[in-house]
Amino acid sequence: MNRSVDDRVSDWCTTGRTGRARALRLGLARFLRRLLLTPAAHPRFSALVPVAFTAIRQVHRRQHATPDEKLMVTLEQVYEARERIGNAIYKSPCARSDFFSSLCGATTFFKLDNLQMTGSFKERGALNKILTLTSKERERGLICASAGNHAQAVAYHAQRLGLEATIVMPERTPLIKVANTRSYGGHVVLHGDSFDDALARAFELREEHNFNFIHPFEDEMIIAGQGTMALELIDQQPNLDVIVSPIGGGGLISGVALVYKALKPDVRIVGVEAEVLASMSASRSAGERLHLDPAQTIADGIAVKQPGAITFDLVQRYVDDIVTVSEEEIANAIMLLLEREKTVVEGAAAATLAALANSRIPDVSGKNVCMLLCGGNIDVNLISRIIDQGLSKDGRMFRCIVSMQDRPGSLAALLGTIADAEANVIEVHHQRTFNVGLGEVDIALTLETRGFDHVASMVTLLEERGFQMHQTEERPGTAPVAGP
Repeated sequence: MNRSVDDRVSDWCTTGRTGRARALRLGLARFLRRLLLTPAAHPRFSALVPVAFTAIRQVHRRQHATPDEKLMVTLEQVYEARERIGNAIYKSPCARSDFFSSLCGATTFFKLDNLQMTGSFKERGALNKILTLTSKERERGLICASAGNHAQAVAYHAQRLGLEATIVMPERTPLIKVANTRSYGGHVVLHGDSFDDALARAFELREEHNFNFIHPFEDEMIIAGQGTMALELIDQQPNLDVIVSPIGGGGLISGVALVYKALKPDVRIVGVEAEVLASMSASRSAGERLHLDPAQTIADGIAVKQPGAITFDLVQRYVDDIVTVSEEEIANAIMLLLEREKTVVEGAAAATLAALANSRIPDVSGKNVCMLLCGGNIDVNLISRIIDQGLSKDGRMFRCIVSMQDRPGSLAALLGTIADAEANVIEVHHQRTFNVGLGEVDIALTLETRGFDHVASMVTLLEERGFQMHQTEERPGTAPVAGP
């Protein structure tokens, strides 16, 4: 019913440019004001007054806006999105971290939107967009393209609302995101190597089947929905100085930035991209949207080759800085959050901590800094590899090959020496076939150690007892901070 009234008011207010049309618009506005002032006299219509006024304001804004302004999202739309999605979206906590506050020299907070039902902030925009569709638009079915998180959000809320959803995802999407999307009832189509390939296929399917397309970031209602995170942050931590957000297509940072610049303009908004695919910062430097070559990154959620037109304009207007981080820094940040905050995040979310911990963001000393942990949908196999590499870089896991005589008791002597060095054996591989002399054997060891000093003392003890270590892992250079 609200949608019908909204449409009728919009049509009436925009009919022609004649004096009659203006008179009708003025008469309608006066009538609605009278209803608003005396709702008790018109109980059947008073509930429709805010809807009609909103329609009039939107029409007026579109009529008098410049071409650029017609693309922009407004604070009013974000407030409307918050009312629209209501309690269907979890109000995620904004937790302070004493450990990272000490480490980074700033008072740090994490906005934990990885705790949403589908594991990411994408639910905010997806649900807001779906709820603005007419009943006829919903009946046509939904389609979207996504690297995973938007897919799950659309599939979950479509299923909850009894709608059909087709989801196009890149072929290399993490298995957990594909499996979860299917579990929420989405019909998954895997296509291409990147988000942009999946997006092109989704457009083709929309034309073939007349689906209603739900864009992951290039849509006013999507951006307004993502902006509700900023309204929550202002309520939870009103004295923040810096907001650090990941950037892919730009939907999240656009929504958050426009809210803060409207309500708290002194708050600095910093975006973070993976340096192997930094499309927004490259576009910003060029002054126009650029299309980059595809690249692989563990931050698959922000692997976008070209930013959106709407989001690019919003980022140009409202975002203060954009920085980039390396793959190693992102991986280390995932490990840090898992170990220190007991928080599982994906690469896109960890990019925010990677930027702060590796001093990519200037002038944060003593400031209140909030990092947006946008998602937690990471493949467990990737977590396992990140943990192993992280332990190795910290000197807490050590691999080596020891050559010795193939005779009874030799292996026991080697393991006894390792025990004397107080290292723990994780894995032993005993091989006497390839690249070894007759009567010799190579023992490949994976050991749990306490750091680089412990590794050095163990190696010294092995050499003193006559063991030949002809291959060891190279000691890495200074890794990003991992804490004591």
